[in-house]
Amino acid sequence: MNPYVNMAAGALLATVFVMMSVSIASEGIFHAPEPEKEGFAIVAAEEPAAGEGGGEAAPAAVPVGQLLAKADAAAGAAVFKKCQSCHAVEKGGANKVGPGLWGVVDRPIASHEGFAYSAAMKDFSKGGAEKWTFEHLNHFLAAPKAYVKGTAMGFAGIKNDTERANLLAYLREQSDSPAPLPDPNAAPAAPPATN
Repeated sequence: MNPYVNMAAGALLATVFVMMSVSIASEGIFHAPEPEKEGFAIVAAEEPAAGEGGGEAAPAAVPVGQLLAKADAAAGAAVFKKCQSCHAVEKGGANKVGPGLWGVVDRPIASHEGFAYSAAMKDFSKGGAEKWTFEHLNHFLAAPKAYVKGTAMGFAGIKNDTERANLLAYLREQSDSPAPLPDPNAAPAAPPATN
């Protein structure tokens, strides 16, 4: 055989040998066994299939009147920090990614001047006939994309009833004339129809 062919074959075999040795050694040194218990599981909520949700959110476990009877507006100011990067709440505040929220309770939906609402929100407003009642706000803040299908609001929602009630109480106070609180003894209402 030609000595150059022997050298090439030897070099190839030596390279394969070194790569296999490094692979075996690194597997032994850096081996990461499967954990016995997951540290933190991320569970994504599944959206209902087309035609299943119909734009309605699941009814709240506790009526909004009862939630608001125990709500703390000062604690709601802290909850609002989740919203302030996209919404202004002060009177005359500029629109940001979302519309200004001064006087939002009982304001017609999709009506804040100068804000370009999504088509879904405009449809949901029924031409301005629907208002941001405590019921609507409670369900929308719990799961915006489930309550108004196609909304541009990318917020996941506030699942905790107490936090959501505190936020509603805070938003209620951000007005020249705060809306009256709903009766805490009223019968639980079904979620308002959204389509």
